Amino acid sequence: MSAVAPARLGAAPAGEVLLEVTNLVKHFPVGGGFLGRTEGLVRAIDGVSFAIRRGETLGLVGESGCGKTTTGRCILQLERPTSGRIAFEGTELTGLSEERLRAVRRKVQVIFQDPYSSLNPRMTVGQILEEPLKVHRIVPDARARTARVQELLAQVGLLPQHADRYPHQLSGGQRQRVGIARALAMEPSLIVCDEPVSALDVSIQAQIINLLEELQARLGLTYLFIAHDLSVVRHISDRVAVMYLGRIVELADRRALYEDPLHPYTRALLSAVPIPDPAAEAHRERTVLRGEVPSPLNPPSGCVFHPRCPIAVDRCSAEIPPLREIKPGHWAACHLA
Repeated sequence: MSAVAPARLGAAPAGEVLLEVTNLVKHFPVGGGFLGRTEGLVRAIDGVSFAIRRGETLGLVGESGCGKTTTGRCILQLERPTSGRIAFEGTELTGLSEERLRAVRRKVQVIFQDPYSSLNPRMTVGQILEEPLKVHRIVPDARARTARVQELLAQVGLLPQHADRYPHQLSGGQRQRVGIARALAMEPSLIVCDEPVSALDVSIQAQIINLLEELQARLGLTYLFIAHDLSVVRHISDRVAVMYLGRIVELADRRALYEDPLHPYTRALLSAVPIPDPAAEAHRERTVLRGEVPSPLNPPSGCVFHPRCPIAVDRCSAEIPPLREIKPGHWAACHLA
C-alpha cells in the first residue's frame, strides 16, 4: 500500500499504544460460478493501518460500504483477516486460537448499531447483563451478580426496576444504554462502538455521546468510534480516520482534520455537514462528487477515489498514493496534498 514503514502508518501520538493495526486486508470471495468456484473478491479492506493509544478515541468515518464495520469486526476477531497484523496490548490476535481469544475478548468489547436486534428479546435486562458475568466467571456468586447488575444499570443512567423489563419494553435510547452496560460488564480496556447512535433520534444521540464520554473519563476506556456522520464524530473523537473503498485516505487530530482537511474526499464530506448559521450555510462552497462509489469487487486502479475526484490528474489513475505524514500528526493519501 505504501512506501512508508508499516510501524509508522497512522501512528498514535505519544502515549501507550493499546491497539495497533498494520496493513490489514480483508477480502470476501464471491461464488456463484461453475461448481461453486470463486468468481471474484470483494476487497472490503485493502491495507489499513492505524494505532490507538490508551484512553483516546479514534473516530473511523466514511460512506456506507467503505469497510468501517469490517475493520471493527476484524479487530474483534469476528472476521478473520486475509492478511495483516492486529496487536492488542502487544499480543498479536490474528493467529490466536479460540481458547486464547476468549481471554482477550474480555478486554475488547463492542456496542452494536441496532440496540434492538443486538439484545435477546427472550431475556430480561437483568439476565442480559448477568450472562457475561456468569459465562466468564467474573462474579461467581449469584447475590453478588445481582448487585453488580444494579451497579451497571446505575452507571448508564437506568433505574433498578429496568432489570426486570424486556428489551421491547424499553425505548431505543434505553436499549442502547443496556448495550453499553453489557459491554462494561466485562471490564474492558477497548470498546469498538459500531455506529452506536445512528439508529437513535438526534436528541438521544447527544445523551449517548455524553454518556460515553463520562464513562471514558471515569473508567479510563479507549474507543474505536465507527460512524458515517462527521458531526457526531467531531464531538467525541481525539483523532479521526477517514475511509474510502477499503482504505484510509486521511488521518489527523480532530481539530486539524475539520479546520484544514487535506484530502479532497474529506473536504467533500465536510462540505455536506450542515452549518447552524443560515447565512454561512447559504454562501459556503460545496464540493459535489460526480458518479457513484465504485464496487469493491472491481476497484479503480491507482487512487481509488480518482474517478470522483474534482482535482484528479493522470498520475492519480496510475499510481496508488501512499498514506504519508504531510504535516506533524496529519496523514493523507493524495498525490496532490
